Amino acid sequence: MEYNGGSVIAMVGKDCVAIASDLRFGNQALGIASNFQRIFPVTDRTYVGLAGLGTDVTTLRERFRYRVNMYTIKEERDIEPQTFAHLVSSTLYEHRFGPYFVEPVIAGLENTSSGSKPFIAAADLIGCLNFAKDFVVAGTASSKLYGLAEGLWEPDLGPEDLFETISQTLLNGVDRDAFSGWGAVVHVITKDRVVTRTLKGRMD
Repeated sequence: MEYNGGSVIAMVGKDCVAIASDLRFGNQALGIASNFQRIFPVTDRTYVGLAGLGTDVTTLRERFRYRVNMYTIKEERDIEPQTFAHLVSSTLYEHRFGPYFVEPVIAGLENTSSGSKPFIAAADLIGCLNFAKDFVVAGTASSKLYGLAEGLWEPDLGPEDLFETISQTLLNGVDRDAFSGWGAVVHVITKDRVVTRTLKGRMD
């Protein structure tokens, strides 16, 4: 899991959700690229972040894309975040005897009768889901991100405050981890739009 490095975090706000990752791709302590994409759109309002082995990140991204497209054709509607989380779980569990070395993080807005409800979840490499009402983390800096998020996160943050909180959590968390860092990308998902920002980080 630590071979290529990288970390992902997702946080819940008031009628919004944010997901962020660092941009480093390395070969253990050797840095190779500072623009590695770990977060991918599933639908307009659902994103998945994949922390772990770089080759498995690419493989799983394509596998999820195929399965989501098949679901959309069959059901004639977009997949909901919670349904997608179970799709991720079953895909990983199918390969439990030779698992993908990836820890997925799912973030999105669930359509409910009362409007949009924030949803976040994370899974381990064999698909055991972890649902949360505040934040989830994955990757090599996860233990540092837990501590920072615990201190900085508050309930019912607006989109801008949520962006500030997740950015500070990620940037300061990866500074304490040799295998993560080199900048970050943050997606804030609201019911109207998705705002994506790229952040500069320490390059040492």
